[in-house]
Amino acid sequence: MAEEEVKVFRTWSSPFPLRVIWALKLKGVEFDTVYEDLSNKSPLLLQYNPVHKKVPVLLHNGKPICESLVILEYVDERWKQFPLLPQDPHERAKARFWAKFGDDKVFQSIVYGILFKQGKEREEEIPRAMEILQHLEEELKGKKFFGGEKIGLVDLALGWLAYYLGIIEEVIGLKLIDQEKFPLLLQWIQEFSTAPIIQENWPPRDELIAKFDASREAALAQGLK
Repeated sequence: MAEEEVKVFRTWSSPFPLRVIWALKLKGVEFDTVYEDLSNKSPLLLQYNPVHKKVPVLLHNGKPICESLVILEYVDERWKQFPLLPQDPHERAKARFWAKFGDDKVFQSIVYGILFKQGKEREEEIPRAMEILQHLEEELKGKKFFGGEKIGLVDLALGWLAYYLGIIEEVIGLKLIDQEKFPLLLQWIQEFSTAPIIQENWPPRDELIAKFDASREAALAQGLK
């Protein structure tokens, strides 16, 4: 069989390409990494993702696939080892639901509703974020991971929480998840974040804090204009 060409276009800090990195490593797929500077996007990135012009992009034998959740499903269909989605159609549908919930609700609330807000706007968002996180807490009942006893697609989709949430908490000086309200979510964070393939791919914490701090300041300054 001819050797396959697999490349992942990413930035050093974005959590979305990490999903793809994790999936490929869990499946034992060899790949090359292409780092992008989104303030000076390469011609290749613009060629492979002309619609959104962002990362991640998976390039497989010259064919680009865009959007991290779409890429995860492609990877799972193309490389069957270490399946990320369950076999049962209903369970597969549930997994897709929670992955989308993570992007549409969890990420939006915590990043755009809390990290990039202050004062009354942030205070109003916090109860909504807690309600959203409570849904994840309920979903974890009786399970080690969202995917059951092993990491699955939902864990990869929500995996940014296990590292980036603590950084966001440090930047804003506010604890969002505690042992009393979210014991299962905290246990999942510990299990997921310390799994070897996951842990070895986290970006440098100090650099992320500096980047998030700068992004927050820029967003707040923009909001005051």
